[in-house]
Amino acid sequence: MGNPQGSEGLRALEEQRLGPVLRRRDQVQPGTTDQRLLDTEGDSEWVHTDPWRVMRIQSEFVEGFGALAELPSAISVFGSARTAPGSPEYETGVRIGKALVDAGFAVITGGGPGAMEAANKGAREAEGISVGLGIELPFEQGLNQHVDIGVNFRYFFVRKTMFVKYAQGFVVLPGGLGTLDELFEALTLVQTGKVTRFPIVLFGTEYWSGLVDWLRNTVVAQGKASEHDLLLFHVTDDVEEAVAMVTKETGR
Repeated sequence: MGNPQGSEGLRALEEQRLGPVLRRRDQVQPGTTDQRLLDTEGDSEWVHTDPWRVMRIQSEFVEGFGALAELPSAISVFGSARTAPGSPEYETGVRIGKALVDAGFAVITGGGPGAMEAANKGAREAEGISVGLGIELPFEQGLNQHVDIGVNFRYFFVRKTMFVKYAQGFVVLPGGLGTLDELFEALTLVQTGKVTRFPIVLFGTEYWSGLVDWLRNTVVAQGKASEHDLLLFHVTDDVEEAVAMVTKETGR
């Protein structure tokens, strides 16, 4: 009479179930899936490969979509991180944040200091929804204290998608290269029909006049863009006018 325990042990070696997969005889693998997952030994170079980066990029889209999916109508406000608190530009950002909330919008910024902080502060003081979409940088900034919903991204292109996807328009305060990057990305998307009914307001005629003149007198004059492209944005110094422009063009 055989040993039942010995028979069960032999059968266990001859048959292995790995989730939905069945392996028998010489196809049985040593260990378990959990064991291989939790094993810390081995080469770690795989975390620097492109397939792994693709998964990480996908996770950033998923996290961003999940965090912002139920956001009401919103306007993205851009501007310099170097705008000093208490300066006229900073106070203008606060007023714009408040006015956008009063008009029924949530406010989205890059989540950093300066003009971004000002718009978030205005939105928060008006008891609206204040959103900050941060970015991993060599010099740490962190999300400003006035952000109520914050998402930090590794990749600029994922973050830029969120700015456009979850906003109905842009208000662009005086800013540097990052602000110009977001501005021209939006202008290109509108020009090529990738987004529709997307108002873009440049706030500060003195600051933006040189850029507008260059576009008109050089880019359009040399045929690199059309006269109609100059209608893709508005320039103003008035907070109420800026809000009225985005409100009208979004159909609110």
